This record gives sequence, C-alpha cells and structure tokens, in this order.
Amino acid sequence: MLIAILTDIHGNREALSACLAHARLLKVDRFVFLGDYVGYGADPAWVVDTVRAMVDEGAVALLGNHDAAIDGSDEDMNGTAREAIRWTRGQLGPEQRRFLADLPLVHEDGNVLYVHANGYAPRNWDYMDGPMEAIRHFSRVEAHITFCGHVHVPMLYHMSTTAKVGAFSPVANNDIPLLPTRTWLAVIGAVGQPRDGVAAANYAVFDTARQTLRYLRVPYDTAEAARKVREAGLPEKLALRLEQGR
Repeated sequence: MLIAILTDIHGNREALSACLAHARLLKVDRFVFLGDYVGYGADPAWVVDTVRAMVDEGAVALLGNHDAAIDGSDEDMNGTAREAIRWTRGQLGPEQRRFLADLPLVHEDGNVLYVHANGYAPRNWDYMDGPMEAIRHFSRVEAHITFCGHVHVPMLYHMSTTAKVGAFSPVANNDIPLLPTRTWLAVIGAVGQPRDGVAAANYAVFDTARQTLRYLRVPYDTAEAARKVREAGLPEKLALRLEQGR
C-alpha cells in the first residue's frame, strides 16, 4: 500500500491542490493528514471541506495545534499566528468547526504511529526539531515508525539497537529504506508553509510493502497563494513566507 502523508496545510489551497494531484498521479492507496489545516493561509474553509470529504472516503485526519486553537486558546501562540487564527475563526462555519474539534490526536496502524507533534504527549505540541527532542521521543514511544509534522522542515531521525540516534535532511524523490533494525521518527515538513528555504510544498509517500519513505517537493502557484493572503489583510510576513519558503 502507498500512503500519502500530508501535514501543515495551513489554509493554502494552491499547495494542497498541487500535492493531491501529484499523489493521485502516483496512484496512492490512502491519504493521512497530520493536522494544521487552518492558520496562516487565506483558504481555511476550502481546505477543511476538502479534507473532510476525503475522510468520508477513507482518509485519516488528525488534530493539529492550530486546529485546536479554533475553539480553544491561542494564548501560547506568537502574535502572527494568533492574528491568523482570530481571522480564521470568522471564516469557518459550525460544521467545519465541529469537524476540527472532533479530530483525534493520534492514529496507530500496527507498529506505525501518526501524530501531529509528538508521540509521547500529543496535546503538549512539543516540537521534534533536534536530536535531543528525538531522543526524548524514542525513549517514550514504542512505535517502530512515527510520522509527525508541526516543524515545517523535513527531517528523518533514527535510533539503532544500541540507542545511538542519528539524523539527516532527506533528499526529495529518493526511496529511503526504513530498516527494521532501527526505530524511525519522520518529520514530514509542510504542505502549505515550508520553512526550509524552498517554496515548493512538502509531502511524503510511505510504501508499506517495501517499508520505504519518499519525501516529495511539489511546485505550486505561490504568487496566487501570497496574493490572497495579502488581499485577506493577513500579516505581510505570511505572504513573504510563501514566496521565500522560510
């Protein structure tokens, strides 16, 4: 089975549309969304409706911290994120808000764990953004493979049977074997707001039969997405991030 893993869409219609079209050309069998459908971008309602329709067709969708903030607190967010969330609340109807509120924090499939932020305390929204954080994850989570988002920068961590932890930045379009002799933590990167200096959207495909992971970059109409952010009156910083990928 080929599983497309997408995360941190952040209201970016153009990026999500491009990634879904790309994944369908690859004939993926299933879609898993790791959260943060809203916040930052100008099309939160369209993104939520699109993901909700795909869940009705068998996709898995999880809760992200920006999704939780729609009907929860935004006090732990920075000013830019808080401003975007407060704008987003006015763009969503009752059914869209209910869909977000009802999303689960984690999804387990055998020895594979899917989560937005981390596996040991999903609702704390800790970032897996360095080796020390990966060590904390590996010491507390039993899953052989964990897929997460939240960081907006793709990264792959692994731990050997002797508890030695390594990390590397994955190169797009390469099949990476997730060896059974290691434990894995794959940070997928962002569909809708990449922050690694590349403006193209991120997503990944997990081949369950071959136990390989392929990170992918998909160009999309960043100019249109940024134009709509500006037109909505959202902070200029959010438009620049789309154009610059950082």
